[in-house]
Amino acid sequence: MLITRRTMLRLAAGGCVAGFSSAAYGFGIEPRFLLNIRNHAVRPDGWPKGMRLRIAALSDPHLGEPYMPLDRWAEIVDAANALQPDLIVMLGDYPAGHRLLTRSVAMADFARVSGGLRARLGTYAILGNHDWWADDAAQLAGRGPVLVHRLLERHGIQVLHNDAVRLGDAAAPFWVMGLGDQLALHRSEGEHVGLHDLAGTLARLDDDAPAILLAHEPDIFTMVPPRVALTLSGHTHGGQVRVFGYSPIVPSEYGNRYAYGHVIENGRHLVVSGGLGCSTLPVRLGVPPEITVVDLA
Repeated sequence: MLITRRTMLRLAAGGCVAGFSSAAYGFGIEPRFLLNIRNHAVRPDGWPKGMRLRIAALSDPHLGEPYMPLDRWAEIVDAANALQPDLIVMLGDYPAGHRLLTRSVAMADFARVSGGLRARLGTYAILGNHDWWADDAAQLAGRGPVLVHRLLERHGIQVLHNDAVRLGDAAAPFWVMGLGDQLALHRSEGEHVGLHDLAGTLARLDDDAPAILLAHEPDIFTMVPPRVALTLSGHTHGGQVRVFGYSPIVPSEYGNRYAYGHVIENGRHLVVSGGLGCSTLPVRLGVPPEITVVDLA
């Protein structure tokens, strides 16, 4: 087949239009206006038969205009409540993760709106790396609690830092554990010190009721024992750009292994939320903002 110069120009022009359209969609539409409900049915061996639990996970909102203004967060809170979950968990990274903002959102306002989350067993939160990095006083002291920790608890949301809480009733109890962040403290360019204590958190469990672990970064999953029925993580945003199930850039030492979705390894279960906001660059393509719903049974 002979390809003429005119045909080549048409193909090039078409490619430019497609590229521009994809960029416009990735920067202007998907991160700001879409919201998916992503469902996972998880059946861990360590979870009692017939014990049902619906969890709504909210991860990485990165509040800041124009992509995550306060009114959009309020809409997400309403959408989570409408799912009627038994438990709501917040998986960290609440302040903006990039500088391309038209206006910041005060964490006091974020926490106030978050206080409207409603679930039968309550709402529990952990912190992510950006929650620590945004608090200069905590960085200097090398310890918390960071500002957003205090604000969330002021509005009735318990923040778990290497801690655990026993929920449910006498007939069907379970534990929710919250791990300290694995990248909490800046030390030098690209070097961070974690404040996570997995062994200490596990030691909080004083009976054999099943356990759920909240860990902002999924990399800890390689060390999570079978004692834990489910690990819930965020941080990766599904890579923010995801094409045919592959993300070119993932903020994890394990690349796409823990980038997104339900992962099963050696009988252990991990669910990584695609998150709600953006970090580094305000772009999402192929992985729309999501509320992650896990149905355990």
